[in-house]
Amino acid sequence: MRRFVIPVILAGLGLALAARLVPAERAEVAEHLASFPDADVWTQQMRPLVLAGLCMIPALGALLYTFGGITARYVTRQFLTLFGITFGGLAVVWLLIDFQDNLDELRASGNVLGTAVHLYLARFPELTVTLLPYALMLSLLFCLGRLSSSREIVAMLQSGRGIGRLTQPFIIAGLMAAALSAGLNFHWAPQSNAREKKILDTARGLNEKAAEFVQFRNPRARRLWMVGSFPPEYQQGAPLQRVRVIGESDDAKLESVLIARTASWAPDTGSWSFTDATLRHIKAGEPPRYETDLPNPYVVRNWRETPAEIIQPGLPANQLGIPDLVGWLRSNRATDLRRQAVHRTQWHHRIAQPFNCLIVVLLATPLGIFFSRRGTSGGVALAVFLCAGLLFFTTICLSLGDSGHLPPMLAAWLPNLAFGALALYLFRRRITGRPIYQVIRRLIPNEA
Repeated sequence: MRRFVIPVILAGLGLALAARLVPAERAEVAEHLASFPDADVWTQQMRPLVLAGLCMIPALGALLYTFGGITARYVTRQFLTLFGITFGGLAVVWLLIDFQDNLDELRASGNVLGTAVHLYLARFPELTVTLLPYALMLSLLFCLGRLSSSREIVAMLQSGRGIGRLTQPFIIAGLMAAALSAGLNFHWAPQSNAREKKILDTARGLNEKAAEFVQFRNPRARRLWMVGSFPPEYQQGAPLQRVRVIGESDDAKLESVLIARTASWAPDTGSWSFTDATLRHIKAGEPPRYETDLPNPYVVRNWRETPAEIIQPGLPANQLGIPDLVGWLRSNRATDLRRQAVHRTQWHHRIAQPFNCLIVVLLATPLGIFFSRRGTSGGVALAVFLCAGLLFFTTICLSLGDSGHLPPMLAAWLPNLAFGALALYLFRRRITGRPIYQVIRRLIPNEA
């Protein structure tokens, strides 16, 4: 029973963390659905469930460790120790570089330590997703190099265990890392960049206005909003300043212009209230007709736009999670497919990126094991080259997908398909005992 102590403790900690985070996430989802009528309800309501699942991943990993054999648990301990050191070292380097870049903004806040803690807690999901493939690759190569050089792998093979069985802990680690990356990619990692900008703007004292000179087009209702400024408390009902709403007819001709000093939105009724409003009607071949005797405030009850929806389009697609991307694509179905390319590519990338963790494991495992005296330097160099090539090829394909030169699905999945096939081929050769270096030598021309 002592073997189950750690899984039970981690499960209790995961449940406690979920009990703290999930209610706050549900409140954010409810606020988001109230502010964005066109949001995809199902995917937004999945956010608390995904967050609860993320909290339970450590307990699941500990449970799998408990059911492993003696050799599997030994290899897992060796790997996890090196993974913790590697991930911590990479995180420290990343934080030092980013801290230096943001030092001026942190000093301007007057509380460098507090603002830095707030900033990097907000960016932790992005940091985790970014560093996971690199940490997996380096720790896996270090672990296999140590086990190979000490002849422990040879001893394990002589005891009757095959390469496939010995590498099961690494495959499971890749799957767990992929699950963690997929959960964070669902919403929280893409949102980290947007939160970073908000925190740094607040540190610089730029929180007097949430935004200025915002334009938002509702293509279905054929309305163009032009807002002079958003107050920082617009989500609490503070009115928008210097508002102009331009209406168009079905044939895209100017139909009306509503000008108001302020505009307030009532979430309970979904109505807009405009103060000091003037309405101008425009018809082809006729002089404009003005309505200046409008009631003050002038109330409009059938417009679905919300303040959050008007200000939201400023976020680029790479800062939107899966629920926001699905909502954007559903509300912009009539938009040209070329204009949807960036959002469609990012949607597929959110699903494809977590598989990088498993592909990195499959690439590094067969190249990190060696039996000859020449050591593992050649395999390590090739593994690093291939993993870097995967990440570099992913960046290129995403750029081609965003620009419309590749179909969004192909742009997101092509690197995984190409390098995944290569990884499975190398892994199969290692399991069947066929030397990988023979394949590599065939690719290198012989000297004359």
